[in-house]
Amino acid sequence: MKSINWKGYRVIAWMGEAILTFFVVVAAFQGNWQNALSLTFFLIISFAFVIRDDKLPALFDFLFVLAALLNALGWVWGLFYTPGPYDEIVHAFTSFAIALALSFLVYGSMLDIFRHHKILYLLTIASFGIAIGALWEVTEWSAGKILSTEVIGSLDDTIMDLVMDSLGAGLAALTSLWALQEWTGRNPRLGNQQARSYSRD
Repeated sequence: MKSINWKGYRVIAWMGEAILTFFVVVAAFQGNWQNALSLTFFLIISFAFVIRDDKLPALFDFLFVLAALLNALGWVWGLFYTPGPYDEIVHAFTSFAIALALSFLVYGSMLDIFRHHKILYLLTIASFGIAIGALWEVTEWSAGKILSTEVIGSLDDTIMDLVMDSLGAGLAALTSLWALQEWTGRNPRLGNQQARSYSRD
């Protein structure tokens, strides 16, 4: 099994960035500025994660870029509104990828503590992911009002999205706990930083 920091993951992530950039250029040449702006948003957000290669495992970068690509494809080609489970799958996977990446960034200084409190870590990451999913639904609703377009469907559709977001968050918590063991083991400076913070208290 590959390490969570396998260099190949980061290479693939950069390839995904190149694909996103290509899509932005194509949309701009087609004069579809709304799609170009949407793609640029996903490109900038995913790029911000990939360049922080010392803060995140390479696997997390790859998963985040893949989530950005899936969302970009859904927005540009209207896949979210086609029959089938595309919308639900992307919601779950996006919540999964974002919770994984952001949890390591937001709780970076506490990772060594969480390594010894597994249940607390699982609850923290799962709750974090569910909150992100709820905020994303608010964002979709706001975008629909601002852009005067139908971004979200019925109440049932919103509830299903939240359910899939929660499933993704739960999977992120389990995956993050597994990755935490290897990441803190390979980065002893995390433990050293935590020890210094204790000494100052």
